[in-house]
Amino acid sequence: MKRCRIFLVGVISIVFLTGVSGVMAQQAGLSFWTTEIEPKRMAIQKDLAQRFTRHTGIGIEIVPVEESKLPTRVLAAAAANALPDMVFVPLDYVIAWVKEQVLDPAAASSVIREIGVDSFAKGPLRLAELEGGGWAAIPADGWGQLLLYRKDLFAAAAPEALLGPPDTWEKILAAAQALHNPPKVWGIAVGTDPTQVYTQQVFEQFALSNGARLVNPKSGEVDLNTPEFLQALKFYKKLAGFTPPGNIYWRQTREDYFGGREAMIIWSPFILDEMAGLRDSAPVTARDLAKPLHESTGIITAFKGPMGPGPAQWGQVSYFGIPVGADPRVKKWARFLLEEGYVEWLNMAPEGKFPLRPQYVNEWKQLQIGVDRKAKIADLYPDEVIDTIISGVDNFNRWGFASGKGACVGQIYGTKTLIRLLRRYLDGEMTAEEAAGQMNRAVRALEGCF
Repeated sequence: MKRCRIFLVGVISIVFLTGVSGVMAQQAGLSFWTTEIEPKRMAIQKDLAQRFTRHTGIGIEIVPVEESKLPTRVLAAAAANALPDMVFVPLDYVIAWVKEQVLDPAAASSVIREIGVDSFAKGPLRLAELEGGGWAAIPADGWGQLLLYRKDLFAAAAPEALLGPPDTWEKILAAAQALHNPPKVWGIAVGTDPTQVYTQQVFEQFALSNGARLVNPKSGEVDLNTPEFLQALKFYKKLAGFTPPGNIYWRQTREDYFGGREAMIIWSPFILDEMAGLRDSAPVTARDLAKPLHESTGIITAFKGPMGPGPAQWGQVSYFGIPVGADPRVKKWARFLLEEGYVEWLNMAPEGKFPLRPQYVNEWKQLQIGVDRKAKIADLYPDEVIDTIISGVDNFNRWGFASGKGACVGQIYGTKTLIRLLRRYLDGEMTAEEAAGQMNRAVRALEGCF
């Protein structure tokens, strides 16, 4: 009987200790908030977490958060001292969250330096760089806006009418003028719909390409009354004259380009699989193609205006942010996602997740794109096209973020303040000077912009 009691006590002790160790293991795990919440993407992230745990013994809890709710969730967690150990965050918030003491730039900077600063593309690092040195967060992936043009139409035009691939304002305008033959073909399509952020994105790239900035570097204030911005307004209006009438946004530009009715459009790289006929919901219907549309299309990533310091490309970058007070071991998780697990991370959506570490480009090229993952990137696009797309990452730029005006930019996009005035200017209701003045006053009145 005594032996039985000893045995029972031993069993109870083992069970108790096992339970305690399980709780301790759970407590010792790390939490990762992600906005990649689609089921297939969640499955990939959970697989990555399991691989990491097998290698390190450190548990990872993957917490899905809707992107629209991310700022509210993060700020509430910060107030409750319950922030995760790492968060997948778009560029929109990284600088502001450092200022609000949500993100720990020292932790992020140490990861970047451990991996190697030179192993990251320059553009995404520049966008997250802090005035005092270091970076707000670690570049994870991103995509850049592309200018797409019909190479076959360019080749068929009179040689003297074109100035080569449209990588400057002069060449873009020359091509639009030479190829404009409505209603059969329109020279170009730029965003004109004042209710769609697409218009803001396209216009912003033209402004950036001419050196027009949201914030005056000398005063630190929003300043759109500049020669660079005025010139961008006037040029955009010229391009709008070669754009179909009405309020144009991404859907019409894609449909017109796929139907052979546009010589040039500006779009995100999410069009790469659609252009190759891999999405039934976006069919290519052009009848004048000697080759498939993706083979007949030239791609320009960054272009330059006459006053611009260099080529510029509108870029959307996402980062791995490490919050203040995070478990120091989360640096291992960040490194794992950017090294052993990086290709699998990019495989969630290869056409929209460019590798921001150039040494992974060859592996990225072998990933399959399309709804059913029907073809490899490398099977659809030759090396020179891929090299153009990837090299464009170094020219990624955006308004306001490096100047600490991320909250202001969010307001500009959310309220559509600037593009509503842009539409009125395109309609001839005011001069470029009047439009710039009104835009300047309206933007300054927004929260976070003063």
